[in-house]
Amino acid sequence: MLHYYCLIELRRALPNEADTLLAIQREAAVGAYAHIYPPERYPFPDDAVREVWVEALSDPEVEVHVAEVEGVPAGAVSVVKGFLSTLYVLPAYQGSGIGSALHDLALERLRAQGVQEARLWTLEGNEAGRRFYERRGWLLTDETRVVPYPPNPIDVQYALPLEPV
Repeated sequence: MLHYYCLIELRRALPNEADTLLAIQREAAVGAYAHIYPPERYPFPDDAVREVWVEALSDPEVEVHVAEVEGVPAGAVSVVKGFLSTLYVLPAYQGSGIGSALHDLALERLRAQGVQEARLWTLEGNEAGRRFYERRGWLLTDETRVVPYPPNPIDVQYALPLEPV
């Protein structure tokens, strides 16, 4: 874990960056969710996740942004239809402010779209992620859903009222 502040560049993802986004998500998810998806039992679904990123990058309703440190992609965030859809930071950069910068950018983009209450889904067992969102004012709703990837854990939903721009 980095314990220094780094210069973070936030930019819109390029249409050909599905593999970059897949790599960020894979490394972040395998590190954060090994207790939910033991990698020896549930290999990361590269093909399915790559396809989701390909679709997201070609969908005009989805905004995907990448955080870079010294030109190296270190994290990504996406927003769509009132949701902070994804937020991943490579484990080596967690604690460096990248997650906060991506989170704040997502809220800025949602406000610009006129969203009055942002929502997000996260794994029920994602304790670190849940603390991250709760420290930023997100409130747990009563909504849950089953994740489509085995072993099919539960996602919980959070909501955050947004002040207009």
